[in-house]
Amino acid sequence: MTEQAPEEEVSRARELEVEEEELTPEDEVEEQEIAAEPVEQAPVKTKEQGEDWMADFEGQLNIDMYQTKDNVIIKSTIAGVRPEDIDITVANDMVTVKGSRKKEEAVVQDDYFYQECYWGSFSRSVIVPVDIDSEHIEADLKDGILTIVIPKAAKAKTKKVKVKGL
Repeated sequence: MTEQAPEEEVSRARELEVEEEELTPEDEVEEQEIAAEPVEQAPVKTKEQGEDWMADFEGQLNIDMYQTKDNVIIKSTIAGVRPEDIDITVANDMVTVKGSRKKEEAVVQDDYFYQECYWGSFSRSVIVPVDIDSEHIEADLKDGILTIVIPKAAKAKTKKVKVKGL
């Protein structure tokens, strides 16, 4: 891309404005007709067609993370997942939540009207921006909401040291 002088940029902007103004009502109707034409979608490949392209895909878990006076709280909606299908790990200041949501029934791809729910494995790793006590973390799954309570580390006490003279 070549550098343009400021006056060239202004001149080109004015040309574009003129081009836009020169559209006739017939042109606008033609543009609307083109936009109204159906867009052909790519066919969805299924396992039966021999391509399982989503097998290695892992969904990302949406979370809310906030702090209280004593804790850091992480909440996430994980509907349809059993507690034994969730794995929470803590390494230094990073919390990782992994799990899997399994379909209970097999549905033929052609029978779907909408397919918006995510099924399969998911994970999310976040760095906690405060010092935490990783030994006392608690997690609870209630009504499809995962709540992780991470206690903040006790603040280091500041101690004054008296300097002795010789």
